[in-house]
Amino acid sequence: MKPTAAVYLDNAATTRLDPEVLDAMLPLLTEQFGNPSSIHSHGRTVRTAIEKARKTVAMLLNTSPAEIFFTSGGTEADNTAIRSSIETYGLTHAITSSLEHHAVLHTLEHLAKQGVIQLSLVNIDEKGHIDLAHLDELLGAHKGRSLVSLMHGNNEIGNLLDLNRVGDICRTHDAIFHSDTVQTMGHFRHNLQQLPVDFIVGAGHKFHGPKGVGFLYVNAERVKIHPFLYGGAQERNMRGGTENVYGIVGLAKALEIAYRDMDTHRQHITSLKSRMIDQLRAKMPDVRFNGDSGDVDNSLYTVLNVSLPASDMSDMLLFSLDIARISASGGSACSSGSNVGSHVLAALPGLDSDRGYVRFSFGKYNTVEEIDYAVDTLVGLYQKELVK
Repeated sequence: MKPTAAVYLDNAATTRLDPEVLDAMLPLLTEQFGNPSSIHSHGRTVRTAIEKARKTVAMLLNTSPAEIFFTSGGTEADNTAIRSSIETYGLTHAITSSLEHHAVLHTLEHLAKQGVIQLSLVNIDEKGHIDLAHLDELLGAHKGRSLVSLMHGNNEIGNLLDLNRVGDICRTHDAIFHSDTVQTMGHFRHNLQQLPVDFIVGAGHKFHGPKGVGFLYVNAERVKIHPFLYGGAQERNMRGGTENVYGIVGLAKALEIAYRDMDTHRQHITSLKSRMIDQLRAKMPDVRFNGDSGDVDNSLYTVLNVSLPASDMSDMLLFSLDIARISASGGSACSSGSNVGSHVLAALPGLDSDRGYVRFSFGKYNTVEEIDYAVDTLVGLYQKELVK
């Protein structure tokens, strides 16, 4: 049955705002309009809302409110962790992978091009797994302290990194460890009293909160960094500029809801992902799944990266799905013209660039009917191509 509304299966890109979150934000958009830096009652009311939100985020992550800094999103949080730690400690070496989000990869590549750091890329295998033995070798070979930046959950192929193992390796070599946790924040529990990390990040719009707001966790026991933005005393002198108050309140409420309902939502989303995998395997010969995304129990449960048989329609796949009112994302393993392919897929050794690739990513509002319609549409598109 065709759904009455368009089907949104691009939740790794952004998520729909939860109505409870909007309700929490509305007073800050209408009645509580004071500048939180003002000392009068209007300002104090708004300052209280920010600090209450900070305490909520800290409580959920089992850390201190003093270690949570609000930002404009995950990209700024990543940049702050990377640039400020390199500047503060005079680091000359950093390690990352070719699979990282551009907020990390482009930042480190730019610093390397400027001659600020030497950048090392840790080896990956054909499934996109990080070679932890190679990471240990790279850290051991460098004289001095290094920065390691490796994401927890890959936004394209769904691979999960063992943060404890990587953190332990980094601690052995006295390296600073930053992990982009944008895709797993609100979908997995992060206990910062137990995780051996120095920085993690979050972005509200990835877990049904507002866009344009995020946060950075800084492990105060291990690192002290210079501010990334100057201009005011906001965020305890770490980020100048008037705070995005309603965004901050919305983020905290969204994370609270995510933790409250996480088990239920995970069960629901995992069942949708499993359903799509099973149906695609049954209905489409030679379908494959990139990275670990096809392993429901050992991957980012919100992401499925589908590798489709080689076809002339591969370049038009996302457009064809959009015409059918299905929103997804993807790209080829290479770049051609204005169609820039996925740098993650391009980095996987031995990937067949002739095949079609599409990423479906699921959220709590998706339904069984939507999954069935997406599968039938995808299968139908390829069957038409085979008839030609």
